[in-house]
Amino acid sequence: RTFMSFDMIFRYLRHLGYKVRYVRNITDAGHLEDDAGEGEDKIAKKARLEKLEPMEVVQRYTVDFHNILQKFNFLPPSIEPTATGHIIEQIEIIKEILAKGFAYEKNGSVYFDVSKFDKAYEYGKLSGRKLEDMIANTRELSAQDEKHSPQDFALWKKAEPQHIMRWPSPWGDGFPGWHLECTAMSTKYLGDTFDIHGGGMDLKFPHHECEIAQAEACNGQPPVKYWLHANMLTLNGKKMAKSTGNNILPNEIFSGGNDILSKPFTPTVVRFFMMQAHYTSILDLSNEALLASEKGYLRLMDALEQLPGLVTHETSSYDFQAWCQKCYDAMNDDFNTPTLIAHLFEAVKQINLIKEGKGTITTADKQLLENTLNTFIFDVLGLEHATNQGQDTGQLTGVVNLLIQLRNEARANKDFDTSDKIRDELAELGIQLKDGKEGTTFSTR
Repeated sequence: RTFMSFDMIFRYLRHLGYKVRYVRNITDAGHLEDDAGEGEDKIAKKARLEKLEPMEVVQRYTVDFHNILQKFNFLPPSIEPTATGHIIEQIEIIKEILAKGFAYEKNGSVYFDVSKFDKAYEYGKLSGRKLEDMIANTRELSAQDEKHSPQDFALWKKAEPQHIMRWPSPWGDGFPGWHLECTAMSTKYLGDTFDIHGGGMDLKFPHHECEIAQAEACNGQPPVKYWLHANMLTLNGKKMAKSTGNNILPNEIFSGGNDILSKPFTPTVVRFFMMQAHYTSILDLSNEALLASEKGYLRLMDALEQLPGLVTHETSSYDFQAWCQKCYDAMNDDFNTPTLIAHLFEAVKQINLIKEGKGTITTADKQLLENTLNTFIFDVLGLEHATNQGQDTGQLTGVVNLLIQLRNEARANKDFDTSDKIRDELAELGIQLKDGKEGTTFSTR
């Protein structure tokens, strides 16, 4: 949802004529299991467990990530840098912060001195937290802890012998802290101060707070003019979590290969569902919500199909110029997509009235209406037309389920050659079968 929110923002700013440099970075190193900067690197752990090179893990997930974004009709960013591609820049920032006295080195690791920074710039201003309150509510450090204070965070961590992701530095072999890579890449591609920084609401503290501290300590000025935070997506009223089983993957939504939804839903219907709530509000995904979104999306598409055939008159019974301005006013009000969509459905209502002979429209207003609808539906919200999405998901599901049934019969008859042939040829078409206790399901990629 976070990525989709900022794809929409990117689209709208470009539509307004801004020259936008959209940097969407990939954290392929330094993101430890514990957000406090402890534990094993997540990529390294995955590589160790699966006996792969870390960059194999990164490549696999990056390809999957891009495939999903493509299905959702995302625009590519201007730049997509990686943390591992900017180790030199991160080391240079650490050197600068050390030189200015806002960090300290301990046993091959470098830590940011939050207390010293707070005296000079104020730590916690983004999240509205006070350092003294954080200190009062934090346990004391153990004797083995290298940090001066629990609030201090790692800029560079010494690599233990078993740590497979490591780079040479002035402080010995190690790896960068999680917060540092964002500062390094944003500074390199957007400058010391740039306009917009986005991310999930859960990153406001400590991640974005630490980014601000690093950047100000290094460059002496605030790094960002506007912080935009997208809120979470829940599932059936509960937080999504793999550990509890309350989660669903995009391909499971598209294929219907899940026990949560009653049918498959196309990526554009899911995208339309996402756009119906403001990016700062919590959005709950459910079968009922997706069914309603599909119905609304099809109403929009039907209205667009009816629009060219409307007969024009000398006058319009509705103020379409004011309506068009309302669409822009909604998006100019912190990218208010739910209000925009309400205006789009007002246009649907007017199209139906004109079609029924209960309203009129001039040739100029008809052109304005068509241009505005196409702009906001396709260019800004990023939806695709039903014909482009291929509204045959239900047919696909039926065909695949028939093949699964034939495969099950082949397996029951011990005809494993046929069984394997069905599985392998479906895989070549991008349809993955998964055998489980409850039977065989499938997903598309």
